[in-house]
Formats: sequence, C-alpha cells, structure tokens
Amino acid sequence: MNIRKKRSIAVPLAALVLWAGLSTGKAAEQAIAAKKGSTYQIDVPGTKEWVDTNVDLRGGAKLLFTATGTITYPVDNSYQGKMRTAGTFGPAGLSRNWADLIHQYAVTDAGHGALIGRIGSSDYAQAFLIGESKQYEVPVAGRLYVGINQSLSDASAATGSFQVKIEVLDEGSASATSVGGPAETPVPGITPQLLSKIPRRVSDPNGRPGDMVNVLIVGTEDQMVKAFTTAGWVKVDKSVEGAVFNALLESVEKRDYLTMPMSTLYLFNRPQDYGFAHAEPVKVAMSRNHLRVWKSPYEVNGRPLWCVAATHDIGFERDQRNNGVTHKIDPAIDGEREYVNGTLSSTGLVVQRDHVTPADPLTTAKTATGGEFHSDGRIVVLVLKS
Repeated sequence: MNIRKKRSIAVPLAALVLWAGLSTGKAAEQAIAAKKGSTYQIDVPGTKEWVDTNVDLRGGAKLLFTATGTITYPVDNSYQGKMRTAGTFGPAGLSRNWADLIHQYAVTDAGHGALIGRIGSSDYAQAFLIGESKQYEVPVAGRLYVGINQSLSDASAATGSFQVKIEVLDEGSASATSVGGPAETPVPGITPQLLSKIPRRVSDPNGRPGDMVNVLIVGTEDQMVKAFTTAGWVKVDKSVEGAVFNALLESVEKRDYLTMPMSTLYLFNRPQDYGFAHAEPVKVAMSRNHLRVWKSPYEVNGRPLWCVAATHDIGFERDQRNNGVTHKIDPAIDGEREYVNGTLSSTGLVVQRDHVTPADPLTTAKTATGGEFHSDGRIVVLVLKS
C-alpha cells in the first residue's frame, strides 16, 4: 500500500492508540480527525480485500471519492473460467453474472470487483459502493477503509490496482466523535417497572418458551424499519409461497437471496410484526443473523417501544418437539445482541443507547426447539433519531 497525503495533519501516537480501541466504543474526543480541505491519495492493490487509509473521521464528515486504475482477474483454469468472472475492469467493477450468485461480496448488489468503502474494521461496519466517483456523508466517527468487492480467491490471483483520491469537504461535528455510535447513557423511561412488564422470552404457537427478548428499540415504526434496512438487514418473507416467488425474482435479477422465511413465534399473545435477517449470501440456508420484532403495548417518552428477540443461526440440529430438522443457534446469544447493537448504531440513526439488567434476568434456557443458550441477562436499549 502506498499512501500520499496532501495538506496532511500530524497525528500523535496517543491519538492513534485511542483510535485503535474502536471495538471498545470509547469516545474519541482527543483523536485528530481529518480536517476540511484535506486530500488523501490511496493505492488499493487488487490483492487486498481492505486497505486501512489511516484517515480518522468524525460523524457527519462529508467526503468526495474519485478513482481511476484497472484490475485484472485471470481465467480460473480449475473451473474453466465458470466460477469466477475474468477480465480487466475499472473502479465500477464487472457486471454481475450467474457465477457471482455463489460468492460472498461485502456489497451484495454492487459490481464484482468494484471499489467499496466502510467506516471501521469490525463486522458491524456496513460497506458501501464507491465506484468511479461518490460523495459520502460519514454516519458515525471511525477509521476509513477502502477495498474491493471481491472474494479471497479473487484477491489471490488479481493484478493491478485502483488509485483513489479522497477529499474532505466537511470535517463533521465536533461533538460527533464517539466511535461506532453514541456513548452509553441511561435512557429515561426505561425503568425497573417497565422492564418487569416485558416478558423475558417469546414462545412457539403451542406456548412453549423460546428465544429471549434481548433488544429494546424506541422509535416509530418507520424509524425502526429504516434503521434496520439502512444497517443492511432485509425483511424476511412471511410465507413459503412468497419465499419461492422472491427467490426466483432475486435469481433473475442476479442478486443474493437473503429473505428465507423464519418460523412464527409469539409475544404479547401475537406473532411477530417483522422479521429481519443479515446473512452471508449463499450460506443463508444454514447461517444467518436474524431476529423478530414485536410492537409492545408500552411507550417511552411518548414513542413506541419495540421488543426484539435476536439469534444467530449457525447450522442445523434435531427439533426436539417433533424429531424434525431445525436451525441451530449460537448458544452464546449475547453475541447476536451486540451484533444488532453494532449494526444499527453504525448507521448514525441511534441517538442514545444503554445496557440494562431486569430484576429477573435470564441467564440460561432452551429455545422452543430444545437448543440451549446462555446470556449475561442484559438487554440493549436503542433510541432512534426522531
């Protein structure tokens, strides 16, 4: 990687150390973020999936990307060129084809090999398409990475590189320096009395207790849906018939199918209002982050309160109710809670968040199908931007 910077800002070691702790969620008030008028030149080799630009940004910063250069993918002789698109292309990437449906790319609906970016290095960071040119507003503070929309097998054989110019049009808000989303603070209205009214677990149609309620969201229905879709979650089909139709449509349009339906569970004596999934393409049948959302009968500061049960499918296991086959969830269920927290908070649409522990925390239990899970008992609360 070769980085050339114009009008550069000297960054002290202490600031770099502070920014290295991105996953801790600590505020970055002391870090020196890129200033308005700064320009950076970044080389992105075809052999890299992601390149650290060493550019730290505040929330609300506005950037202008322009890119040139070419990358070449050779023919994959082991598959007679059928499993990987071959050719020379620019930052817009190659047109997607049928072979791309079996690969996993960071931006599922962007061109194969296109220039992409993200804020932060964690799995929570939502990648976005840059292409040949793009203006972009940074949702939350963090480190800028640029990369290529490709698989590891592509990178191992690629030649060439993209040259990326990054101009800082606006440095963002001096107050928007908390990395990965807002710092945690108590949420008024989330009281022990309110928590005692919310069931700890959801149930199957026969009333058998299942997944735990591990996320609470404060906001309108439109705000809730917008937060999930902005974070890369997709609405899940409610019927098998709809799934078959959408699978065909997605295949015709050469996009990855992520909306496989999930079973119906109950909270407040009714089925979920929404189901969302965040999955790796192709692996969706056996591995995906997914959740169910119910509108509760309660409000917080005059806004609806939504209850979420989130789990991570990691394979299949026997359904102990009927000896059938069902999804197996990751028993360390708190990881999915934090995945929801991280993906939604990275959108800039979460203005306040906190972890709360009810008086009767759930620490170990079984799903409705018999799978075991464990937790520290906390629930994450996310307040959405009005």
